[in-house]
Amino acid sequence: MRRINKPADSEVLKKKLTYKNGGDNKKLAQALCDEQFNICAYTETYLGRVDKKDIEHFNPTLKGTPDDNYDNWFLVKAQWNSEKGKKWADYQPVLSPTAHDFEQRIVYADGEYDANPTDTEANNLIRLLKLDDPYLADTRKRYVQRIKSTIEFSGKGNQDFIDDLLQTDPDGLYFIRAIEEELNVKVNFDLAKTK
Repeated sequence: MRRINKPADSEVLKKKLTYKNGGDNKKLAQALCDEQFNICAYTETYLGRVDKKDIEHFNPTLKGTPDDNYDNWFLVKAQWNSEKGKKWADYQPVLSPTAHDFEQRIVYADGEYDANPTDTEANNLIRLLKLDDPYLADTRKRYVQRIKSTIEFSGKGNQDFIDDLLQTDPDGLYFIRAIEEELNVKVNFDLAKTK
């Protein structure tokens, strides 16, 4: 997982989109999906057409209150939303996915996420969102290995390959933090907009 950026020029803010409890939230969901480049905020897996997606209220206690807002909303795969909501109270205090020091506190190494044992907030986030889920970690490791093998076969440099992939098949690029850290590249989603 990488830090989630909540831009000041978000379509959610520009269009004053709000979450409607029990109402139609399709425009909000689409705006979040576009902003997240079709990638689940928590798992960093691709949000495909057939995936059940939820607008996740990171702090579920805010849902339906005046304090629930854009900074609390993320688009995620429904399974992660369902599992997280049931255990929120068990993992407090918790690091926010938007924390500016997120990537210094939750470290990625060799396909795994870890935190300093004394950083309660970061460790609680890892457990709350199941960032240490063995199946997800294995999927991430195999995906990164596939990308590395494809790059080697292509004969291109890492950055050139990732840039080309963003322009030709942006849906084929996910697990962004793992890709950036393992390949020493920058994933520039602006390139996907130029296709």
